[in-house]
Amino acid sequence: MPKKYVVFYKSIGRKWFLFLVVAIFIVAIYSYYKYKRFEAAIVITVISLILLILSYIPSLFFTRKLMKLMKIYYRIEDKTIGRLMNKSLQKIQEKMFDLSQKQVKKKKWQFWLKNKNWLIIYLDKQYLFYHQQTISRFKELYYKGFGDKEILEQLKEYELKSKSEVKAIIEELIKYDKLSEREISVKERREKERFRDL
Repeated sequence: MPKKYVVFYKSIGRKWFLFLVVAIFIVAIYSYYKYKRFEAAIVITVISLILLILSYIPSLFFTRKLMKLMKIYYRIEDKTIGRLMNKSLQKIQEKMFDLSQKQVKKKKWQFWLKNKNWLIIYLDKQYLFYHQQTISRFKELYYKGFGDKEILEQLKEYELKSKSEVKAIIEELIKYDKLSEREISVKERREKERFRDL
């Protein structure tokens, strides 16, 4: 997980623009009272809007390229992504941290957003991305009452590696309100399986 000061700067993000708007407002009032003109404020506004728009472009291209690469794999680690994209691990982790903050299930009134069917988790000091197929298969097994070990065995082809990973996925899905109650409990399913074998 990124250091606290990185999280702080990320939370500020492009809010610097709000400070710029306040500064423009002050310049506009000052220039109006002193010179009865608004041209300085208009010029500063146009320049700041152009700078704001330009600041989004590289990030947008990088995010699209990153998502395109990650969606090729069922499961991929941040180190592998960094190697494939020839980028530093820190940059990949920062971007994956940003994406992980945006994976909340959309509300009904947020019609402009897309539901994030993929999942990013932070486990053992690394970020892991799971494709939507991996998550949908995972949910299917979870609802059917499979335990952690059984889910891990069933999802070998999806490259899951440990029970702690399975637990972390369950926790993240619950945290982001993407997982509802099981249709059948693990105990009930195991009992049914045992009676079926008799």
